[in-house]
Amino acid sequence: MLSKEVVGKVLSECMITGGDFAEIFVEDSIINSLGILDGKVENIIGGRSYGVGIRIFKGLKSVYAYTNDNSLTSLLDTAHKAAVALGELKANMDIVLNDKIIVPNKHIIKFYPEAVDYSKKIDIMKIAYNKAKDYSTDITKVSVSYTDKDQKVMIANTDGTFVEDRRVRTRLGINAIASKDGENQTGFEGPGRCKGFEMFEEVDPERYAVEAARTAVTMLHAKECPAGKMTVAIDNGFGGVIFHEACGHSLEATSVAKGNSEFAGKLGEQIASTKVTAIDDGTIPNSWGSINIDDEGTPSNKNILIENGILKGYMIDKLNGRRMNMAPTGNSRRQSYKYAPTSRMTNTYIQAGTDKPEDIIKSIENGLYAKKMGGGSVNPVTGEFNFNVAEGYLVKDGVIGDAVRGASLIGKGSQVLMDIDMVGTNGLQAQGMCGSSSGSVPVNVGQPMIRVKEITVGGR
Repeated sequence: MLSKEVVGKVLSECMITGGDFAEIFVEDSIINSLGILDGKVENIIGGRSYGVGIRIFKGLKSVYAYTNDNSLTSLLDTAHKAAVALGELKANMDIVLNDKIIVPNKHIIKFYPEAVDYSKKIDIMKIAYNKAKDYSTDITKVSVSYTDKDQKVMIANTDGTFVEDRRVRTRLGINAIASKDGENQTGFEGPGRCKGFEMFEEVDPERYAVEAARTAVTMLHAKECPAGKMTVAIDNGFGGVIFHEACGHSLEATSVAKGNSEFAGKLGEQIASTKVTAIDDGTIPNSWGSINIDDEGTPSNKNILIENGILKGYMIDKLNGRRMNMAPTGNSRRQSYKYAPTSRMTNTYIQAGTDKPEDIIKSIENGLYAKKMGGGSVNPVTGEFNFNVAEGYLVKDGVIGDAVRGASLIGKGSQVLMDIDMVGTNGLQAQGMCGSSSGSVPVNVGQPMIRVKEITVGGR
């Protein structure tokens, strides 16, 4: 993507004001996006994103600049302007790079996006559309999206790193709306993989379409959820979004390094129930949030965050690692070359436990079964959160009863971790996009069914 000679010259220019680390990130991505609405193909968009990001450290100060002009003149000019922002001119530094490494891909791709006709992608979308639309007369609108991305990156820095990687991802999105008497309810499913078109050898679009439609119809006929403090069972898969948002972000060095986390300075302490082991693992083959290397060139890892309730580690990037005097963990990520990287999650989940899901439900005298979670908000400094329940049911004397809508879970991450008193055997992961200061990146969230002995449920 760039020659060793060019990279060496640009990195050398980065160091003219006494910087102690410099990095080049080159990206060449091809992205396809398709949409179906009301049975018709609404858009087919193909695009290419190419650019170069340049970052320089001087102690704990950093500066980031980027350009989409890869000529040597432009790269040197961008590097010069970035360097000058950090201080006065000093002597040039010779940069020694290792030989370029093409990173072996742990995530085998059978059918790259460019090798698959749009017609085949549209066929998959139509299957999903028709299945969701035909589920019930209550379904009034269905939209289906399809995206794939083939991203090639090159990362080089003054530590000698000089690597190239290729990342391919595919995702299907199905949104179903059920309506009656002016009331609308929505169901959504969004399966994705770090795969090409072969994703559909394991992902059945009909099954996900039915699930999106079923959720919408179920919630259309649900009654309003009562409010109060309750025992809550949160189901597997996307239920893990609570850990991701309320706890995971507070374990990223982005917040920990500056003390903006309720878990800062608590390594080795008990921060969760002994039932809880939480992991961030970017090495899971072909998983949506997986990476071979992060966006600083560090190999991805399986990082134990919490083990039997004890805080074991954080997710760390290079700059915040300096602030914390800790090594990077392979969690530095960015949306594109237009963003400086920072610590982010990959595939983050609570590990399966020993409790049977049916026993968790049976143990609830009077509470809520949160079958599916929706969106929410969290303050990483305090850990306080508020999450919508996309599909919920009241539980009485160990039996799942009426479907309820309008429920939300309100609490504090650190308290919820301590109040998890049952962890199921049915671990499952689901896909999402996570936004932060370095843009939006693909992540998996996950968990088995868990029981929180008491949490505030918002409702009516």
